[in-house]
Amino acid sequence: MADLRINIAGLEFANPVLTASGTFGYGIEYQDFIDLSRLGGIVVKGTTLHPREGNPYPRMAETAQGMLNCVGLQNKGVEYFCTHIYPQIKDIKTNMIVNVSGNTPEDYAECAARINELECIPAIELNISCPNVRHGGMAYGTTADGAVSVVKAVREAYGKTLIVKLSPNVSSITDIALAVQDAGADAVSLINTLMGMAIDVEKRKRLLSIGTGGLSGPCIKPVALRMVYQVAHAVQIPVIGIGGISNAKDALEFLLAGASAVEIGAANFLDPAISVKVVEGIDAYLEKHGFASVRDIVGICE
Repeated sequence: MADLRINIAGLEFANPVLTASGTFGYGIEYQDFIDLSRLGGIVVKGTTLHPREGNPYPRMAETAQGMLNCVGLQNKGVEYFCTHIYPQIKDIKTNMIVNVSGNTPEDYAECAARINELECIPAIELNISCPNVRHGGMAYGTTADGAVSVVKAVREAYGKTLIVKLSPNVSSITDIALAVQDAGADAVSLINTLMGMAIDVEKRKRLLSIGTGGLSGPCIKPVALRMVYQVAHAVQIPVIGIGGISNAKDALEFLLAGASAVEIGAANFLDPAISVKVVEGIDAYLEKHGFASVRDIVGICE
């Protein structure tokens, strides 16, 4: 077996395959299907400072080679997470990473500070695709200034590994990546969902309750791969690739493009064991081509 270990900002991962936030619950929902310790990490569903009800139904719609969602970060808040969820997941033998969202930089920072106290949570992933309530609802991650305001606030409050999840709904994702790197991010993950819409032609109305939602699934992979390649060649911090990964070949493309690790999202809904299959597929590829370590293939695409 090849050496599948990777290191992100001093945090050791057994392999480069993680599960993406919002597609794997808190991990415990999948433990009847796979051995969770075989994963490099689990990014749990989005957590906010205060409870959120999410958006009205319907908030999911199927599209060609993908899906739309406007769940709206439904969760019971960070205190509930710390008192009820954390005790259930703290002994899972992989890196448990919490996805953090908020409405203001102060919200993000306070939520992150609370999670910082949890011994068995070694990292957080900042979702900066949330609406900036002070500036008309524009997502923090769509401007360098907005992204930096969140990262700086969280960096002051949070002392462990800080991963920033980037939005693709921007004119230059490399500019955002460079900005959050300079603001203190230890790594970046990308991409978050693309904004999309679907219409019911019989009812002549939009399918999602709020009209638009985040597009994910195989259809976004070429866009995600291009952005990962661009960011990996621009920043000095590790990159985690996300977007349409459905098998080991997809994951390998992201690694070759420059990602140190990958997150599997929508594919978890189709096959709850897909993440383990991807780990096995990466190992088989390395053995077939004579690579001793997965680190040897990161970014070697010509």
